Amino acid sequence: MHPLIPTVDDLAADAVTHHYDDMIAPTGLTNMFGTVRVDHDLTAVSAVQFPPVSQGLTQTAVLFVDGRLFASYGVPVTHEWRADRVVRRATVGDLEIESTTVCVPGKTAVAIDIAVRNTGTSDRDVRLSLSAAARVTRSKESWLDAESPSESDTATVDGERLVFSSADAGAWSVQGMIGGSAVLSGVASLPEEFETGIGGNGRGGELSVTLAVPAGGTARTAYVQAVGISSDDATRTYDLVTGDVSGAVAAAEEFWNRQLRAAFDPDDGEFSGSLPVLETASAPLRRLYWWAVLGVIWFRRDFAGNVLGRSYDTLMPNYWGTTTFIWDYSLSSVSHALLDPAEMRNQVRHWISLDIHSHFGTSSLTGGPVGRWYSVNDYAMTRLVHDYVRFTGDTAFLDEIVGDHTVAESVRQWALAWKKLSRGTTLADYGEIDNLLECVSSYTHEVASLNAANVWSMRTVASLAELQGDADAGAALRAEADALLPAVIERYLPGQGIFAAGQPDGTLLPVRHCYDFSVVGTTIADDLAPGIRAEMVDFFQRELQTENWMRALSPWDPDASYSPRPDHQWNGAYPAWPADAGRALAALGAPEVLTNWIEGLSRTANQGPMGQAHFVEEAVPGINGGARKAPPQLPYIIDWSCSSSGAWVELVIEALFGVHVAADGEIRAAGCVAAIDPHARLRGLRVGEGMYDIDASGRVSPTPGH
Repeated sequence: MHPLIPTVDDLAADAVTHHYDDMIAPTGLTNMFGTVRVDHDLTAVSAVQFPPVSQGLTQTAVLFVDGRLFASYGVPVTHEWRADRVVRRATVGDLEIESTTVCVPGKTAVAIDIAVRNTGTSDRDVRLSLSAAARVTRSKESWLDAESPSESDTATVDGERLVFSSADAGAWSVQGMIGGSAVLSGVASLPEEFETGIGGNGRGGELSVTLAVPAGGTARTAYVQAVGISSDDATRTYDLVTGDVSGAVAAAEEFWNRQLRAAFDPDDGEFSGSLPVLETASAPLRRLYWWAVLGVIWFRRDFAGNVLGRSYDTLMPNYWGTTTFIWDYSLSSVSHALLDPAEMRNQVRHWISLDIHSHFGTSSLTGGPVGRWYSVNDYAMTRLVHDYVRFTGDTAFLDEIVGDHTVAESVRQWALAWKKLSRGTTLADYGEIDNLLECVSSYTHEVASLNAANVWSMRTVASLAELQGDADAGAALRAEADALLPAVIERYLPGQGIFAAGQPDGTLLPVRHCYDFSVVGTTIADDLAPGIRAEMVDFFQRELQTENWMRALSPWDPDASYSPRPDHQWNGAYPAWPADAGRALAALGAPEVLTNWIEGLSRTANQGPMGQAHFVEEAVPGINGGARKAPPQLPYIIDWSCSSSGAWVELVIEALFGVHVAADGEIRAAGCVAAIDPHARLRGLRVGEGMYDIDASGRVSPTPGH
């Protein structure tokens, strides 16, 4: 019997051993109330934020051992990440020091259990000190920058604790070590602004404890940071956690095992839906699927004061906390429709109530818009409504009035919005670099991807109109799609497998980017001549695909010199791009390229939830056979994890198993998963009111007992 439901052990990252400032992305933890970054030394943490309280990238709990900065010993540190904890260990002389960090379930707190083992032959006292800081604040506005708000705090001593408070007393941080003492740092004042590498985040004070460690024995202490919107709130939380740190560590494991079980259980109320169970003998396929599922639930946010009640963030633990990007959320669209359709319905309604042409996402703190317009928004919103309706069967949603229009009317407006973007040609002009991929300067204006998506959107909205009985509207939309299609295909460059982007001056720039390959391949593959499909696949294999990941941009593209950011450039790829490329491969008639790639891709599922970008190995060596996560520092500015991992769930369901669910809920399946495991099966795929099992052979049958 093969395992069906993962545990935290099944999804544990490989142990990573490194020295100070190696190219390792610091890991993150969450309890769905807030997040924390777990840093490179044995105890340091950064970006401890539990909305509405934030403190930017402020670092605290930096370790000193017997009065000397731990990092200065130059010893390697081993990190072991699991969803519930990060274990860090190192050896300093005859001391083996191990810490276990958790985001405490149900609390706005982080706890670190610290164990010191004396391998020497004599008893000894060991002094551990932590340099503590905080920049807590409570913003009344949305967090509108990548780094969350912070401010200079006032620090005071309260027994063993350091207490930090914002100027308006609206945000508090209480930090301490069990059995220890606290003193202020003596620094005259904390810097007004957080400055990486210059002013830093200041030193509020020092926490210290002296442990008597017998020869061959172990002594323990713990560090806790609790935050709150009042002194009483933060202090109460601190006292509760310090009273039972070992219990907090155990509770974190149970909490995350519960989330993983609930994601596959339609009768568990933790989510409003469930994902199908994958039954397979293929360890690589199982690993990829479980990795994808973890990466979706990892971003659930249920903090008090969330204006949506529940939301799914996009990045963590460094950037854009409390923001849900429309684009990234849509890349996990099928996952949201299956796992948490009630939340999805609420989130989509909220976006419809705003102007989707004026921002890239919204804040769960205020509900307000964040950022600039992303060109993908019309396509993304169409995809979200379509996936929600076809998987839930909630056709009444289309008749709901949100703002001044029904949902159906809004969807039709999105499908036709491209017409207002035409600048003298048939195709839509999707703007400048900041509206599209941000770090590919040639990927601008009349790009093939979103123009092909317009063809798909009009056809898709036609199916929704027909579902509502409006055959005339459906026919008109299909006619519009057919009229636009030739202009998209005309931008294809024969023999190269790529498309050109039209510029305002009439020039055509060849672009060797995966986004054209993936979106064209997943939206209009059946409209392309066999020769074009074959050349596109050849281009992908020749210039983009690597053994365990892919390049977003071909290194043969002149723009490969423009930026080192690995989410969209030659040196790596954003996490949804391999999944979407895999769906395109299947649609373009090359499923064998996809199935042969699965084993290599699975090796990259070894570093926790997928990152905002992973490097290809020509750029940076991998980690134990997996493509290395890119780090947050300049010039990469890449976060440790990203919510679009749900794209891989869609890869498994719709490409490998070949499941197609029409707008009216009709199900058929004809995939390629049999090449990996001829006995693979999806169990409990929810469509409307029914649950279905899908075999590798393409057989669809009702799930027994449902």
